[in-house]
Amino acid sequence: MKPVKVQFAVVGHPNKGKSSIVSTLARDDSILVSRRSGTTLKASRYQINMPHADFELIDTPGFQRPRQALKWLQSHAHSADQRSRAVRLFVSDEECQTRFPDEVELLTPVMRGAGILYVVDGSRPYGAEYEAEMEILRWTGRARMALINPIENESHVAAWENALGQYFSMVRVFDPMQADFDRQISLLEAFAFLQPEWQHDLSRLVSDLRQQQTFFVEECASILANLLEDLCNYQYRAKALNKSQAQALESAVGKTYQHWMRQREENAFEKMKAVYAFQHSELEVESMDYPPHLFDLEHWYAWGLNKKQLLTFAAASGAAAGAIIDLAVAGHSFMLGALGGGLLGLGGALFGGDKLARLKIRGLPLGGYEACQGPIRDKNFPFVILGRFVYLFSQLKNRNHARRGGVKVKNLDLFSQIENLSRGQKKALTSAMDRLSKQKSAPSLSRIVLPLLEGISSPLPGK
Repeated sequence: MKPVKVQFAVVGHPNKGKSSIVSTLARDDSILVSRRSGTTLKASRYQINMPHADFELIDTPGFQRPRQALKWLQSHAHSADQRSRAVRLFVSDEECQTRFPDEVELLTPVMRGAGILYVVDGSRPYGAEYEAEMEILRWTGRARMALINPIENESHVAAWENALGQYFSMVRVFDPMQADFDRQISLLEAFAFLQPEWQHDLSRLVSDLRQQQTFFVEECASILANLLEDLCNYQYRAKALNKSQAQALESAVGKTYQHWMRQREENAFEKMKAVYAFQHSELEVESMDYPPHLFDLEHWYAWGLNKKQLLTFAAASGAAAGAIIDLAVAGHSFMLGALGGGLLGLGGALFGGDKLARLKIRGLPLGGYEACQGPIRDKNFPFVILGRFVYLFSQLKNRNHARRGGVKVKNLDLFSQIENLSRGQKKALTSAMDRLSKQKSAPSLSRIVLPLLEGISSPLPGK
Protein backbone atom coordinates (compact mmCIF):
# COMPACT_ATOMS: atom_id res chain seq x y z
CA MET A 1 0.00 0.00 0.00
CA LYS A 2 1.57 3.29 -1.11
CA PRO A 3 2.00 6.18 1.38
CA VAL A 4 -0.95 8.59 1.43
CA LYS A 5 -0.76 12.17 2.63
CA VAL A 6 -4.43 12.58 3.63
CA GLN A 7 -5.29 10.18 6.46
CA PHE A 8 -8.16 10.08 8.93
CA ALA A 9 -8.09 8.04 12.15
CA VAL A 10 -11.64 7.31 13.30
CA VAL A 11 -11.46 7.09 17.09
CA GLY A 12 -13.71 7.09 20.12
CA HIS A 13 -15.37 5.02 22.81
CA PRO A 14 -16.33 1.43 21.85
CA ASN A 15 -19.66 0.80 20.15
CA LYS A 16 -20.32 4.36 18.95
CA GLY A 17 -20.43 3.63 15.23
CA LYS A 18 -16.80 4.15 14.23
CA SER A 19 -16.80 1.24 11.79
CA SER A 20 -20.07 2.46 10.28
CA ILE A 21 -18.49 5.83 9.56
CA VAL A 22 -15.43 4.18 8.01
CA SER A 23 -17.68 1.97 5.86
CA THR A 24 -19.61 5.01 4.69
CA LEU A 25 -16.64 7.20 3.85
CA ALA A 26 -14.64 4.33 2.31
CA ARG A 27 -17.71 3.18 0.32
CA ASP A 28 -16.99 -0.34 1.41
CA ASP A 29 -19.88 -2.55 2.56
CA SER A 30 -17.51 -5.38 3.50
CA ILE A 31 -16.31 -3.60 6.65
CA LEU A 32 -17.60 -5.36 9.75
CA VAL A 33 -20.30 -3.29 11.45
CA SER A 34 -21.68 -4.53 14.75
CA ARG A 35 -23.55 -3.32 17.81
CA ARG A 36 -21.32 -5.56 19.92
CA SER A 37 -18.63 -3.70 21.85
CA GLY A 38 -15.04 -4.36 20.87
CA THR A 39 -15.65 -5.52 17.29
CA THR A 40 -12.54 -3.61 16.15
CA LEU A 41 -9.47 -4.96 17.97
CA LYS A 42 -6.67 -3.75 15.69
CA ALA A 43 -6.41 -0.66 13.53
CA SER A 44 -7.54 -1.42 9.98
CA ARG A 45 -6.59 0.74 7.00
CA TYR A 46 -8.77 1.42 3.97
CA GLN A 47 -7.14 3.30 1.11
CA ILE A 48 -9.34 5.09 -1.42
CA ASN A 49 -7.46 5.75 -4.65
CA MET A 50 -8.72 8.37 -7.09
CA PRO A 51 -7.14 9.72 -10.31
CA HIS A 52 -5.67 12.89 -8.81
CA ALA A 53 -5.69 12.33 -5.05
CA ASP A 54 -5.91 9.51 -2.53
CA PHE A 55 -6.92 9.26 1.10
CA GLU A 56 -6.85 6.65 3.82
CA LEU A 57 -9.30 5.84 6.60
CA ILE A 58 -8.08 4.05 9.72
CA ASP A 59 -10.64 2.19 11.81
CA THR A 60 -9.23 2.03 15.34
CA PRO A 61 -10.13 0.16 18.55
CA GLY A 62 -12.11 2.10 21.14
CA PHE A 63 -10.64 3.69 24.24
CA GLN A 64 -10.58 1.18 27.11
CA ARG A 65 -8.60 2.84 29.92
CA PRO A 66 -8.48 6.55 29.04
CA ARG A 67 -8.31 7.85 32.65
CA GLN A 68 -5.31 5.72 33.52
CA ALA A 69 -3.67 6.58 30.20
CA LEU A 70 -4.21 10.30 30.84
CA LYS A 71 -2.64 9.99 34.29
CA TRP A 72 0.44 8.43 32.69
CA LEU A 73 0.63 11.27 30.19
CA GLN A 74 0.21 13.93 32.90
CA SER A 75 3.07 12.41 34.83
CA HIS A 76 5.32 12.81 31.79
CA ALA A 77 4.36 16.35 30.75
CA HIS A 78 4.52 19.30 33.14
CA SER A 79 3.63 22.01 30.60
CA ALA A 80 1.62 22.34 27.41
CA ASP A 81 4.67 22.33 25.16
CA GLN A 82 5.56 18.82 26.41
CA ARG A 83 2.17 17.19 25.75
CA SER A 84 2.65 16.08 22.16
CA ARG A 85 6.08 14.65 23.07
CA ALA A 86 4.47 12.74 25.97
CA VAL A 87 1.94 11.13 23.64
CA ARG A 88 4.75 10.05 21.30
CA LEU A 89 6.58 8.54 24.25
CA PHE A 90 3.37 6.80 25.33
CA VAL A 91 2.85 4.96 22.01
CA SER A 92 6.50 3.86 21.83
CA ASP A 93 6.84 2.78 25.46
CA GLU A 94 6.86 -1.03 25.84
CA GLU A 95 5.16 -0.93 29.24
CA CYS A 96 2.34 1.25 27.83
CA GLN A 97 1.97 -1.11 24.89
CA THR A 98 1.27 -3.88 27.41
CA ARG A 99 -0.91 -1.90 29.84
CA PHE A 100 -2.82 0.18 27.26
CA PRO A 101 -2.85 -1.82 24.00
CA ASP A 102 -6.07 -0.23 22.67
CA GLU A 103 -4.99 3.33 23.42
CA VAL A 104 -1.57 2.73 21.86
CA GLU A 105 -3.18 1.14 18.80
CA LEU A 106 -5.51 4.08 18.17
CA LEU A 107 -3.01 6.83 18.96
CA THR A 108 -0.18 5.44 16.81
CA PRO A 109 -1.62 6.51 13.40
CA VAL A 110 -2.58 9.88 14.88
CA MET A 111 0.98 10.57 15.97
CA ARG A 112 2.16 9.53 12.52
CA GLY A 113 0.13 12.29 10.87
CA ALA A 114 -3.51 11.20 10.64
CA GLY A 115 -6.27 13.69 11.27
CA ILE A 116 -8.78 12.79 13.98
CA LEU A 117 -12.47 11.99 13.52
CA TYR A 118 -13.80 11.49 17.05
CA VAL A 119 -17.14 9.66 17.20
CA VAL A 120 -19.78 9.80 19.96
CA ASP A 121 -23.35 8.54 20.24
CA GLY A 122 -25.83 11.43 20.30
CA SER A 123 -28.65 9.18 21.53
CA ARG A 124 -26.84 8.53 24.83
CA PRO A 125 -26.26 11.10 27.62
CA TYR A 126 -23.00 12.98 27.82
CA GLY A 127 -20.83 11.89 30.75
CA ALA A 128 -17.64 13.17 32.34
CA GLU A 129 -16.01 9.80 31.71
CA TYR A 130 -15.51 10.87 28.06
CA GLU A 131 -13.42 13.87 29.04
CA ALA A 132 -10.26 11.84 29.62
CA GLU A 133 -10.21 10.49 26.07
CA MET A 134 -11.07 13.90 24.60
CA GLU A 135 -8.24 15.44 26.62
CA ILE A 136 -5.81 12.81 25.34
CA LEU A 137 -6.80 13.66 21.76
CA ARG A 138 -6.27 17.36 22.47
CA TRP A 139 -2.77 16.54 23.74
CA THR A 140 -1.85 15.04 20.35
CA GLY A 141 -1.93 18.49 18.74
CA ARG A 142 -3.43 17.01 15.56
CA ALA A 143 -6.31 18.52 13.55
CA ARG A 144 -9.51 16.99 14.90
CA MET A 145 -13.21 16.99 14.22
CA ALA A 146 -15.96 15.53 16.41
CA LEU A 147 -18.80 13.59 14.82
CA ILE A 148 -22.04 13.08 16.74
CA ASN A 149 -23.62 9.85 15.51
CA PRO A 150 -27.35 9.75 16.43
CA ILE A 151 -27.49 5.95 16.52
CA GLU A 152 -31.06 5.71 17.86
CA ASN A 153 -32.23 9.33 18.16
CA GLU A 154 -30.97 12.90 18.71
CA SER A 155 -32.07 13.24 22.34
CA HIS A 156 -28.67 14.28 23.68
CA VAL A 157 -27.11 15.98 20.67
CA ALA A 158 -27.30 19.48 22.19
CA ALA A 159 -25.45 18.44 25.36
CA TRP A 160 -22.77 16.74 23.30
CA GLU A 161 -22.34 19.81 21.08
CA ASN A 162 -21.75 22.00 24.15
CA ALA A 163 -19.14 19.64 25.58
CA LEU A 164 -17.36 18.76 22.35
CA GLY A 165 -16.99 22.40 21.38
CA GLN A 166 -14.53 22.81 24.25
CA TYR A 167 -12.19 20.13 22.91
CA PHE A 168 -12.63 20.17 19.11
CA SER A 169 -12.33 22.91 16.51
CA MET A 170 -15.30 21.55 14.56
CA VAL A 171 -18.35 19.51 15.61
CA ARG A 172 -20.74 17.88 13.14
CA VAL A 173 -23.86 15.71 13.49
CA PHE A 174 -23.18 12.82 11.09
CA ASP A 175 -25.41 9.76 10.73
CA PRO A 176 -23.36 7.17 8.81
CA MET A 177 -26.49 5.16 8.03
CA GLN A 178 -28.26 8.06 6.32
CA ALA A 179 -25.49 10.37 5.08
CA ASP A 180 -25.83 10.78 1.32
CA PHE A 181 -23.03 11.60 -1.09
CA ASP A 182 -23.27 15.38 -0.62
CA ARG A 183 -23.15 15.00 3.16
CA GLN A 184 -20.00 12.90 2.89
CA ILE A 185 -18.38 15.43 0.57
CA SER A 186 -19.19 18.30 2.94
CA LEU A 187 -17.35 16.50 5.72
CA LEU A 188 -14.18 16.21 3.62
CA GLU A 189 -14.45 19.85 2.57
CA ALA A 190 -14.86 20.95 6.19
CA PHE A 191 -11.73 19.12 7.29
CA ALA A 192 -9.69 21.13 4.81
CA PHE A 193 -10.15 24.16 7.06
CA LEU A 194 -8.67 22.24 10.01
CA GLN A 195 -5.66 20.99 8.05
CA PRO A 196 -4.64 23.79 5.63
CA GLU A 197 -1.78 21.77 4.10
CA TRP A 198 -4.37 19.24 2.92
CA GLN A 199 -6.60 21.78 1.16
CA HIS A 200 -5.16 21.20 -2.31
CA ASP A 201 -5.34 17.41 -2.05
CA LEU A 202 -8.83 17.44 -0.54
CA SER A 203 -10.05 19.80 -3.25
CA ARG A 204 -8.75 17.45 -5.95
CA LEU A 205 -10.20 14.50 -4.09
CA VAL A 206 -13.66 16.07 -3.93
CA SER A 207 -13.47 16.90 -7.64
CA ASP A 208 -12.54 13.28 -8.43
CA LEU A 209 -15.39 11.95 -6.31
CA ARG A 210 -17.93 14.19 -8.05
CA GLN A 211 -16.67 13.13 -11.47
CA GLN A 212 -16.88 9.52 -10.35
CA GLN A 213 -20.55 10.01 -9.44
CA THR A 214 -21.22 11.36 -12.93
CA PHE A 215 -19.45 8.37 -14.44
CA PHE A 216 -21.53 5.98 -12.29
CA VAL A 217 -24.78 7.44 -13.63
CA GLU A 218 -23.53 7.16 -17.21
CA GLU A 219 -22.51 3.54 -16.61
CA CYS A 220 -25.97 2.73 -15.26
CA ALA A 221 -27.59 4.40 -18.28
CA SER A 222 -25.55 2.11 -20.53
CA ILE A 223 -26.57 -0.97 -18.49
CA LEU A 224 -30.22 0.11 -18.71
CA ALA A 225 -30.06 0.65 -22.48
CA ASN A 226 -28.65 -2.84 -23.04
CA LEU A 227 -31.28 -4.36 -20.73
CA LEU A 228 -34.14 -2.64 -22.57
CA GLU A 229 -32.92 -3.82 -25.95
CA ASP A 230 -32.37 -7.39 -24.78
CA LEU A 231 -35.69 -7.86 -22.95
CA CYS A 232 -37.78 -6.18 -25.62
CA ASN A 233 -36.25 -8.25 -28.42
CA TYR A 234 -35.80 -11.66 -26.81
CA GLN A 235 -37.65 -14.58 -28.33
CA TYR A 236 -37.40 -18.28 -27.55
CA ARG A 237 -38.37 -20.97 -30.08
CA ALA A 238 -38.53 -24.74 -29.92
CA LYS A 239 -39.09 -26.82 -33.08
CA ALA A 240 -41.33 -29.89 -33.10
CA LEU A 241 -42.09 -32.66 -35.57
CA ASN A 242 -45.86 -32.41 -35.19
CA LYS A 243 -48.57 -30.29 -33.68
CA SER A 244 -49.09 -32.38 -30.55
CA GLN A 245 -45.40 -32.32 -29.80
CA ALA A 246 -45.36 -28.55 -30.18
CA GLN A 247 -48.27 -28.23 -27.78
CA ALA A 248 -46.45 -30.45 -25.30
CA LEU A 249 -43.50 -28.07 -25.45
CA GLU A 250 -45.65 -25.07 -24.58
CA SER A 251 -45.01 -25.13 -20.83
CA ALA A 252 -41.27 -25.77 -21.13
CA VAL A 253 -40.87 -22.98 -23.68
CA GLY A 254 -42.68 -20.56 -21.37
CA LYS A 255 -40.52 -21.46 -18.38
CA THR A 256 -37.31 -21.19 -20.38
CA TYR A 257 -38.35 -17.79 -21.71
CA GLN A 258 -39.27 -16.45 -18.30
CA HIS A 259 -36.09 -17.81 -16.71
CA TRP A 260 -33.94 -16.06 -19.31
CA MET A 261 -35.80 -12.78 -18.85
CA ARG A 262 -35.45 -12.93 -15.06
CA GLN A 263 -31.77 -13.82 -15.25
CA ARG A 264 -31.03 -11.07 -17.75
CA GLU A 265 -32.74 -8.48 -15.57
CA GLU A 266 -31.02 -9.67 -12.39
CA ASN A 267 -27.65 -9.65 -14.18
CA ALA A 268 -28.23 -5.98 -15.01
CA PHE A 269 -29.13 -5.30 -11.38
CA GLU A 270 -25.93 -6.99 -10.22
CA LYS A 271 -23.88 -4.89 -12.65
CA MET A 272 -25.46 -1.75 -11.22
CA LYS A 273 -24.63 -2.94 -7.68
CA ALA A 274 -21.02 -3.44 -8.78
CA VAL A 275 -20.86 0.10 -10.20
CA TYR A 276 -21.77 1.49 -6.76
CA ALA A 277 -19.60 -1.11 -4.95
CA PHE A 278 -22.43 -2.86 -3.11
CA GLN A 279 -20.97 -6.34 -3.27
CA HIS A 280 -22.42 -7.56 0.03
CA SER A 281 -26.02 -6.34 -0.27
CA GLU A 282 -28.41 -9.05 -1.44
CA LEU A 283 -31.08 -8.28 -4.03
CA GLU A 284 -34.75 -8.71 -3.13
CA VAL A 285 -36.48 -8.67 -6.52
CA GLU A 286 -40.24 -8.28 -6.71
CA SER A 287 -41.64 -10.65 -9.33
CA MET A 288 -42.42 -9.45 -12.83
CA ASP A 289 -45.43 -11.63 -13.51
CA TYR A 290 -45.83 -13.38 -16.84
CA PRO A 291 -48.84 -15.23 -18.30
CA PRO A 292 -51.63 -15.67 -17.50
CA HIS A 293 -51.44 -12.15 -16.05
CA LEU A 294 -49.84 -10.76 -19.18
CA PHE A 295 -53.08 -10.70 -21.14
CA ASP A 296 -54.70 -8.57 -18.45
CA LEU A 297 -53.36 -5.33 -19.88
CA GLU A 298 -54.62 -3.34 -16.90
CA HIS A 299 -52.07 -5.29 -14.83
CA TRP A 300 -49.28 -3.87 -16.98
CA TYR A 301 -50.64 -0.34 -16.77
CA ALA A 302 -50.42 -0.55 -12.99
CA TRP A 303 -46.71 -1.28 -13.32
CA GLY A 304 -45.59 1.13 -16.00
CA LEU A 305 -47.92 3.91 -17.12
CA ASN A 306 -51.71 3.92 -17.18
CA LYS A 307 -53.69 4.63 -20.35
CA LYS A 308 -54.09 8.34 -19.57
CA GLN A 309 -50.37 8.74 -18.85
CA LEU A 310 -49.42 6.98 -22.07
CA LEU A 311 -51.69 9.30 -24.05
CA THR A 312 -50.40 12.36 -22.18
CA PHE A 313 -46.77 11.64 -23.02
CA ALA A 314 -47.65 10.72 -26.59
CA ALA A 315 -49.42 14.03 -27.12
CA ALA A 316 -46.82 16.09 -25.27
CA SER A 317 -43.89 14.59 -27.12
CA GLY A 318 -45.43 14.32 -30.57
CA ALA A 319 -44.90 10.55 -30.55
CA ALA A 320 -47.05 8.06 -32.40
CA ALA A 321 -50.23 8.83 -30.51
CA GLY A 322 -52.36 6.70 -32.82
CA ALA A 323 -50.56 3.52 -31.86
CA ILE A 324 -50.85 4.32 -28.16
CA ILE A 325 -54.54 5.19 -28.49
CA ASP A 326 -55.01 1.80 -30.12
CA LEU A 327 -53.35 0.24 -27.08
CA ALA A 328 -55.67 2.14 -24.75
CA VAL A 329 -58.71 0.84 -26.60
CA ALA A 330 -57.30 -2.66 -26.49
CA GLY A 331 -56.67 -2.34 -22.78
CA HIS A 332 -60.29 -1.37 -22.27
CA SER A 333 -61.70 -4.25 -24.33
CA PHE A 334 -58.97 -6.80 -23.53
CA MET A 335 -58.28 -7.43 -27.22
CA LEU A 336 -55.43 -9.89 -27.29
CA GLY A 337 -54.59 -8.74 -30.80
CA ALA A 338 -53.05 -5.61 -29.32
CA LEU A 339 -50.12 -7.71 -28.24
CA GLY A 340 -49.24 -8.11 -31.89
CA GLY A 341 -48.12 -11.71 -31.54
CA GLY A 342 -46.17 -11.37 -28.30
CA LEU A 343 -45.92 -14.56 -26.24
CA LEU A 344 -47.34 -16.67 -29.03
CA GLY A 345 -46.45 -20.00 -27.47
CA LEU A 346 -48.43 -19.61 -24.26
CA GLY A 347 -51.16 -17.79 -26.16
CA GLY A 348 -51.85 -21.03 -27.99
CA ALA A 349 -50.63 -20.04 -31.45
CA LEU A 350 -48.07 -22.26 -33.13
CA PHE A 351 -45.92 -21.46 -36.14
CA GLY A 352 -45.58 -23.78 -39.11
CA GLY A 353 -47.67 -25.28 -41.91
CA ASP A 354 -50.35 -27.93 -41.69
CA LYS A 355 -47.92 -30.63 -42.55
CA LEU A 356 -44.24 -31.26 -42.32
CA ALA A 357 -42.13 -29.84 -45.09
CA ARG A 358 -40.66 -32.45 -47.33
CA LEU A 359 -37.34 -30.70 -47.78
CA LYS A 360 -34.67 -32.08 -45.47
CA ILE A 361 -31.03 -31.40 -44.80
CA ARG A 362 -29.10 -34.39 -43.48
CA GLY A 363 -32.38 -36.01 -42.53
CA LEU A 364 -33.75 -33.08 -40.50
CA PRO A 365 -37.01 -31.41 -41.56
CA LEU A 366 -36.87 -27.67 -42.21
CA GLY A 367 -40.61 -27.11 -41.94
CA GLY A 368 -43.08 -28.28 -39.33
CA TYR A 369 -44.17 -26.72 -36.07
CA GLU A 370 -42.53 -24.68 -33.38
CA ALA A 371 -43.59 -23.30 -30.03
CA CYS A 372 -42.50 -19.70 -29.58
CA GLN A 373 -42.58 -17.16 -26.80
CA GLY A 374 -41.75 -13.48 -27.20
CA PRO A 375 -40.96 -10.86 -28.04
CA ILE A 376 -43.45 -8.91 -25.92
CA ARG A 377 -45.01 -6.23 -28.09
CA ASP A 378 -47.07 -4.51 -25.44
CA LYS A 379 -46.22 -0.80 -25.73
CA ASN A 380 -46.07 -0.46 -21.99
CA PHE A 381 -43.51 -3.24 -21.48
CA PRO A 382 -40.42 -1.01 -21.98
CA PHE A 383 -41.80 1.34 -19.32
CA VAL A 384 -42.17 -1.62 -16.95
CA ILE A 385 -38.49 -2.52 -17.43
CA LEU A 386 -37.54 1.13 -17.09
CA GLY A 387 -39.54 1.57 -13.87
CA ARG A 388 -38.00 -1.42 -12.12
CA PHE A 389 -34.47 -0.39 -13.07
CA VAL A 390 -35.03 3.23 -12.03
CA TYR A 391 -36.43 2.13 -8.67
CA LEU A 392 -33.30 0.09 -7.86
CA PHE A 393 -31.07 2.86 -9.20
CA SER A 394 -32.69 5.35 -6.81
CA GLN A 395 -31.96 3.01 -3.89
CA LEU A 396 -28.32 2.39 -4.82
CA LYS A 397 -27.49 5.97 -5.77
CA ASN A 398 -28.57 7.15 -2.33
CA ARG A 399 -27.78 4.05 -0.30
CA ASN A 400 -25.17 4.20 2.41
CA HIS A 401 -22.43 1.56 2.53
CA ALA A 402 -22.81 1.28 6.30
CA ARG A 403 -26.34 -0.06 5.88
CA ARG A 404 -26.80 -3.79 5.92
CA GLY A 405 -29.62 -5.95 4.60
CA GLY A 406 -31.18 -6.48 1.21
CA VAL A 407 -31.68 -4.00 -1.63
CA LYS A 408 -35.21 -4.16 -2.97
CA VAL A 409 -36.45 -4.01 -6.54
CA LYS A 410 -40.09 -2.94 -6.89
CA ASN A 411 -42.40 -1.98 -9.72
CA LEU A 412 -42.60 1.76 -10.15
CA ASP A 413 -45.06 4.20 -11.70
CA LEU A 414 -42.71 6.44 -13.67
CA PHE A 415 -45.18 9.24 -14.41
CA SER A 416 -43.82 11.85 -11.99
CA GLN A 417 -40.22 11.14 -12.99
CA ILE A 418 -40.96 11.46 -16.73
CA GLU A 419 -43.00 14.59 -16.08
CA ASN A 420 -39.83 16.25 -14.75
CA LEU A 421 -38.09 15.83 -18.11
CA SER A 422 -38.01 18.58 -20.70
CA ARG A 423 -40.33 18.40 -23.70
CA GLY A 424 -37.49 17.27 -25.91
CA GLN A 425 -36.38 14.60 -23.44
CA LYS A 426 -39.96 13.29 -23.15
CA LYS A 427 -40.26 13.10 -26.91
CA ALA A 428 -36.99 11.21 -27.29
CA LEU A 429 -37.84 8.77 -24.48
CA THR A 430 -41.41 8.08 -25.66
CA SER A 431 -40.24 7.56 -29.22
CA ALA A 432 -37.49 5.19 -28.09
CA MET A 433 -39.90 3.15 -25.94
CA ASP A 434 -42.33 2.92 -28.87
CA ARG A 435 -39.58 1.64 -31.17
CA LEU A 436 -38.47 -0.94 -28.61
CA SER A 437 -42.05 -2.25 -28.28
CA LYS A 438 -41.96 -2.86 -32.05
CA GLN A 439 -38.56 -4.58 -31.84
CA LYS A 440 -36.88 -1.75 -33.69
CA SER A 441 -33.52 -0.28 -32.77
CA ALA A 442 -33.48 2.87 -30.66
CA PRO A 443 -30.30 4.80 -31.57
CA SER A 444 -28.39 6.52 -28.74
CA LEU A 445 -30.62 4.80 -26.18
CA SER A 446 -28.19 5.24 -23.27
CA ARG A 447 -28.08 8.99 -23.96
CA ILE A 448 -31.89 9.11 -24.09
CA VAL A 449 -32.43 7.38 -20.72
CA LEU A 450 -29.57 9.28 -19.03
CA PRO A 451 -31.65 12.40 -18.09
CA LEU A 452 -34.15 10.17 -16.30
CA LEU A 453 -31.39 8.77 -14.08
CA GLU A 454 -29.77 12.16 -13.61
CA GLY A 455 -33.05 13.51 -12.26
CA ILE A 456 -33.22 10.96 -9.41
CA SER A 457 -32.14 12.73 -6.23
CA SER A 458 -33.75 10.58 -3.52
CA PRO A 459 -35.04 7.02 -3.08
CA LEU A 460 -38.32 6.47 -4.91
CA PRO A 461 -41.33 4.83 -3.23
CA GLY A 462 -42.31 1.53 -4.87
CA LYS A 463 -45.86 0.38 -5.51
